[in-house]
Amino acid sequence: MRKIGLLSDTHGHLDEKIMHFFQDCDEIWHAGDIGDIGVADKISNIKILKAVYGNIDDQDVRIVYPKIQSFTCENVKVLMTHIGGYPGKYEKSIKVLIQNLKPDLFISGHSHILKVIYDDKNELLHINPGAAGKTGLHKLRTAVRFVINRGEIQDLEVLEMSRS
Repeated sequence: MRKIGLLSDTHGHLDEKIMHFFQDCDEIWHAGDIGDIGVADKISNIKILKAVYGNIDDQDVRIVYPKIQSFTCENVKVLMTHIGGYPGKYEKSIKVLIQNLKPDLFISGHSHILKVIYDDKNELLHINPGAAGKTGLHKLRTAVRFVINRGEIQDLEVLEMSRS
């Protein structure tokens, strides 16, 4: 069993409320637009961090984190990228990756809109954790945590915070 904290679009801002929300997590996954390598360093000094870079991330972030991550956690195949779309509207290259890799869980960020959607066609769960940072058009900052246990994604919880 692994407890996962998931966030995206921090844009250089990491709130202590989020780290408190992730306190009992084994790993933190960041779906891009980290915004500052210091944010990634702060997380990785406390927890295992799996991350991808986003479209606003500079070379410091891109040197350390890839554009796409594909890995297995507790028998769940995970595909994570920043700009990927969502069921029925995947980015063209991501659609090909989903067809080839057949992940159980597809994670993307970028839209700043929290979405949890089951994709019947590709038999996967899509999660976009929304935006955890203060920059963007979103009204609420969000983060997600969940458990992966013996191949099942369970106990999904959402943290909502005001932008201020």
